[in-house]
Amino acid sequence: MKILLIDTTHPVLPTLLGRAGFDVVDGTAWPEKKIHEHLPSMDGVVIRSRIPVQEEFFAHAKSLKCIGRFGAGLENINLELAQKHGIICHNVPEGNRQAVGEHTTALLLNLLNHIRKADAEVRNGIWDRHGNTGTELSGKTIGIIGLGNMGQSFAKVLGGFDVDIIAYDPYIEKWPANNVRSVSLKELCDTADVISIHTPLTDETRGWIDRIFWKKVVKPVYFLNTARGPIVNTEDLLVAIQEGTVLGAGLDVLEFESKSFKLNHDSNPVLQELLSSEKVILTPHVGGWTTEAFQKMGELLAQKMIRTLNG
Repeated sequence: MKILLIDTTHPVLPTLLGRAGFDVVDGTAWPEKKIHEHLPSMDGVVIRSRIPVQEEFFAHAKSLKCIGRFGAGLENINLELAQKHGIICHNVPEGNRQAVGEHTTALLLNLLNHIRKADAEVRNGIWDRHGNTGTELSGKTIGIIGLGNMGQSFAKVLGGFDVDIIAYDPYIEKWPANNVRSVSLKELCDTADVISIHTPLTDETRGWIDRIFWKKVVKPVYFLNTARGPIVNTEDLLVAIQEGTVLGAGLDVLEFESKSFKLNHDSNPVLQELLSSEKVILTPHVGGWTTEAFQKMGELLAQKMIRTLNG
């Protein structure tokens, strides 16, 4: 059976697939048209986010049995069409969950202790101890929205900080974390000192964190998003920062990213205002992108695809 690599991955993935007896085809440099031309002969494909997996893709996927998403999010795959065609889709949130938990915590600690600001000032000859007085994480209430793999990992990393962790996730039947208390969205907005987003991007969550959401938040909060950029309305977030509802924001993802998670630094005034804000810390969608996570995702995705394709 043949497996097409559409995006680059960790080398352990094609190595393990090859050892399992599959013919691994490197299409990472192919244009979308050539990918579609070769799809009819493929039993499996490995993707990240380079091309959309929508109607045109499935029209060519005559023999496809399995799609492996090298990462956690599945929003670029039309899952209804995949199911209709009998194609099994795998992702590997287990592979980068620890990375996301640690990165989210790093953003929060940087915000609380003014690390970015203090570093820039010291490099410019400013030694301002009073102006960079920090805030302790201990004793705070951390509100997690979405308690899947990433939300649970963030809660686990926070375990040694003497914090009260609450979470809102209406889709979990069996609560997975003993150190996290399940609450309503209202209670989370009423009591949280920190709000962190860990939901997938769906029709329900797209643009969900907007001015209506911020009106529900009672106390000034620190805000974190290491999930997907389009979940947050950036313009409304900036207003919440200006009005003091949000004390600081740590963003690893932005709504201005392309489908391949690249950022176009154009003249968009909202983006420019975000980039100039001293109350925002930004990282380039690397929350789940560590050396260890890259390898773990390759190993786990290979295992899942091998099991599926071998029946």
